[in-house]
Amino acid sequence: MKRTGAWKSLLLACMSFLLIWLAYFLIEVFALLILKPAVATPLAFAACWAAVFAGITLVLPRLAGRIFFGISFGLSALWMLAQTGYQSVFGRMLWMGDVFYAGEGAAFLGDVLANFPWLWWVGALTLLAVGVLLVLWFLKEKFSLPVRMGYGLMAALGILMLFFVPEMVFQRDNDVWGTRSEYAQSSSWRATYNTMYDAQKVYHICGIYQLTWRDLWVHTIYPMTPAYREELAAQTQEIDDYFSQRPAQRENEMTGLFAGKNVVMVLMESMDDWMITKQDTPTLYRIMQEGITFTDFYTPGYGTARTINSEFCANTGIYLPTNGKYVFNYVTNDFHQSIASRATADGYNAQVFHYNTPDFYSRGAFEPAMGYEKYQCYADYVEEEDLLYDDCLLFENDQLADQFFREGKTFNTIITRSAHLSYKYNEVLSYYGLKKYPQYRGMYGSQEEDCARLKAKLVDDMFARLLEELKERGQLDNTVILAITDHYTYGYKETEELLSHSGVTDELLLEKTPCFVWSDEGPSMVMDKTLNTADFVPTMCNLLGFSGSYSYLGQDAFANSYPGYVYFPDGSWIADGIVCKKNGDGSNAILQNEKEITLTEDDYKQMDAKVQKFIRISNLLLTSNYYQ
Repeated sequence: MKRTGAWKSLLLACMSFLLIWLAYFLIEVFALLILKPAVATPLAFAACWAAVFAGITLVLPRLAGRIFFGISFGLSALWMLAQTGYQSVFGRMLWMGDVFYAGEGAAFLGDVLANFPWLWWVGALTLLAVGVLLVLWFLKEKFSLPVRMGYGLMAALGILMLFFVPEMVFQRDNDVWGTRSEYAQSSSWRATYNTMYDAQKVYHICGIYQLTWRDLWVHTIYPMTPAYREELAAQTQEIDDYFSQRPAQRENEMTGLFAGKNVVMVLMESMDDWMITKQDTPTLYRIMQEGITFTDFYTPGYGTARTINSEFCANTGIYLPTNGKYVFNYVTNDFHQSIASRATADGYNAQVFHYNTPDFYSRGAFEPAMGYEKYQCYADYVEEEDLLYDDCLLFENDQLADQFFREGKTFNTIITRSAHLSYKYNEVLSYYGLKKYPQYRGMYGSQEEDCARLKAKLVDDMFARLLEELKERGQLDNTVILAITDHYTYGYKETEELLSHSGVTDELLLEKTPCFVWSDEGPSMVMDKTLNTADFVPTMCNLLGFSGSYSYLGQDAFANSYPGYVYFPDGSWIADGIVCKKNGDGSNAILQNEKEITLTEDDYKQMDAKVQKFIRISNLLLTSNYYQ
């Protein structure tokens, strides 16, 4: 009987471990079903982590084990669901630091949830049921000390295996890249895993659990160590070496073209290229024809928050960090290279104008850090919320208009609101717009298209009012407008319809957005060079003739030595008429090849290295506080 009881106890102990292990492992399985990595290596890491968590759960006393399981399983499941849901909608994965942006996107949560795949909802309900049942069921048996020691041994074995599994996985690099390959330093699985610049690529190698641990270690724990601080000096030298390999910045025929003029920089929220038409946006259509238009300008989405990514880059020349750091961790950095700082040094008074509160994206703190004297919030000047729906409020409110048209040389940045998602008749901005222009309801036969073009019309109204005010105040001939879009209309749900509107065949090409410069009686020209957001600051500083020389991540669009290119955070790139999309498994897909250039495997590897170096330098510019 005693022997029979011992065997039953051992069997129950093994079954308990297996059930808890399977619960943790199931989280990774659901992630794999939704994210579909090209290889199954994430499951190897997941098996080890499941053993660690299951062992800890069962080695603890019953109550402590139940609490540990509830917290660890619950948080793991929630994080997996957040990752898979976000990737399903936005095509990328999150770093833990990105949760700081969650508050800014809370207002659009309903629109995001509506786009989650059915499998996500099945996974969420399944994991909820599994978690609740196991918390209620397990640990009713009190296991003996030897059995619990066995659980501890399983946890220790799982930890030990986590030191060996990466090396086994990286054996693949020897076949693909070669052990001595210079490209392996930036493009191999080992390099991707070590540098941690792209969460989705790291996931495809090691899965949710290991990605989360690596994220915590590399981006939070390790930066607090003395070894990390020693790296900062070396990073500055690395950046110097990167810039020294490029041709020196020189003046050109466009240098100082608009020197001394008042500046109005407009960050056009969600204003896609297809939304600018002669019918819906006559003012924008006209001034783009009359001014300098950059017809192949891309705003790639680094980091997670698309608007602040472009806003930050259009001001500083640096993209949001791709390493999981919250951009506002760098609010104490020196940004003397920013366009506002350079304007201030040149005698301008710089201010920002927007409807939202200063704590949104921490603009109240970050705008001054980037060289602006003040962040002007429209809500500080009105009491009725309905007035905030119209970007023209800036000129209709006397106090705001007085701030905008203040004495002296001015550099004013306007962040528009009107074209923001979502594109539904009952959304607040659409509802406001339909009261003003009711003819847009049903005009194009699609609710989304009606609302998108209606909202573009509202942005056009702001530009029309701006020109009208400048003319009435006698400042039209002494002002230059710099306009850049933050991102394409990614809130547009009907992807095929959006591709058709933009006249492209792949979502990568949707990243091309409007950018132009206009001044009364200024030059009319088309710049068709491939450019990216990081090129905006050096280009505009050249046109404005700002004093001081800085090395930027991007380059002056008018420099003859700059061929023009755009590198995307997922490894895709556009250069020399070639559009190369990086697939999830690391393979390359050529979407366009205007010059019919033959690309070898070595060419792909070289471009991979260039893209990864570009991303690394952008991140290092922040972490090293390079411009101090």
